Amino acid sequence: MSDERLVKSRQRVADHGEVFTPRWLVDDMLDLVKDETERIDSRFLEPACGSGNFLVPVLERKLAVAKARYARSEFELRHQALLGLMCIYGIELLADNVEECRENLEGTFTRVLKLAPTSELVRAARAVLAVNIVQGDALAMTDAAGGPIVFAEWGYLGRGKFQRSDFTFENLTQRAQYQAADSLFAAFEDDDLFTPVKSYPQMTVKELAA
Repeated sequence: MSDERLVKSRQRVADHGEVFTPRWLVDDMLDLVKDETERIDSRFLEPACGSGNFLVPVLERKLAVAKARYARSEFELRHQALLGLMCIYGIELLADNVEECRENLEGTFTRVLKLAPTSELVRAARAVLAVNIVQGDALAMTDAAGGPIVFAEWGYLGRGKFQRSDFTFENLTQRAQYQAADSLFAAFEDDDLFTPVKSYPQMTVKELAA
């Protein structure tokens, strides 16, 4: 939050324990995993994302790397920047925070890449944020309607093509445990153990923006 307002109201603190983290502390914490924050395809999930105090700086770092690495190719820069956004996820209990988080991430994406708000790439980013930033309860793993939280796992296939497969949040947390080096299931491929709840055909930025 640009004005560093750490509390919206005392009532929200009492009801939900809502206190935002100051930017200086966020930066210090992210520096502890600096290599991951600067890897475009590393995935970050904030289970109580508020209005994006952690996720916005992560996106800024990813976009900075994309701009430095792909400055000579506008095509690759656009697609790598979108991939960076695709790898950022949030869960938030309060609906107004969800909207603010999406708006702040979209605004950062638009500002850093110097895009018009109506551009195709921004519309594609908006579609990604609509599914990546979820209103729900991370502890219960349920969305606002009481159903299981579902996240889209995105991948960039190259040549302007993206792949999307949807998994439940519970499924993803189990998969992370199975992928641990000392896990009984570590030798298995993901596809041997987990299947998505839905898979989509390959898609372009234009198709995402539609």
